[in-house]
Amino acid sequence: MSTEKNELSVTELGNPAKPHGKAGEEMLRRMGESHSGVTDWALNTLELSGSERVLDIGCGGGDALKKMSARISSGKLTGVDYSEVSVELSRQRNIRDINMGKMNVVKASAEALPFPDNSFDVIYTIESFYFWGRNTETLREIRRVLAENGVFMIVADIHGAAELSDDAINNIRKYDLFNPTPAELRTLLTESGFADTETLLKSETSWICAKGYKRIK
Repeated sequence: MSTEKNELSVTELGNPAKPHGKAGEEMLRRMGESHSGVTDWALNTLELSGSERVLDIGCGGGDALKKMSARISSGKLTGVDYSEVSVELSRQRNIRDINMGKMNVVKASAEALPFPDNSFDVIYTIESFYFWGRNTETLREIRRVLAENGVFMIVADIHGAAELSDDAINNIRKYDLFNPTPAELRTLLTESGFADTETLLKSETSWICAKGYKRIK
């Protein structure tokens, strides 16, 4: 069996929508490596003081949390994922910050976040939004826990207006991924109550970073 076919088998067995089992662990580690570039690019677009309260939705294997922790000095980070394997792997990856009280990782879904209103200054989701579908209720739930003037950021390595490879197109069909264009994504954020929406595209890639803010009139 070729390496390519073996990797495909791991992805299918691990279930990228909700990782589970040993295959899920292996898949999450590979995803952490393959998504490192788009994660760095997106996080670099944030203007941070270092004291922010940060929420990572769909934290996967915890790689983005670890990257974000290097930028947060006096704030606190929280990761959520509805996959038990993802939660455990994220905890292992960030055990030092957790033991210091700087970070917490909990099992929860984006549709029902176990936090009070206005709990976070920065919320982001990396390479998970395309599993949610066109769900304004989930986005309104995210806005609920976002503090006034806080930012919500959606990051993905595909978008609907990009020229995608055949492999990417096949994966979109296979896993029924939601892949809006930048304009559609801005509209969805606006319809969900976010203000000052914007989309950033990385040249010569299919990467997208969409942002929306919580403004109180």
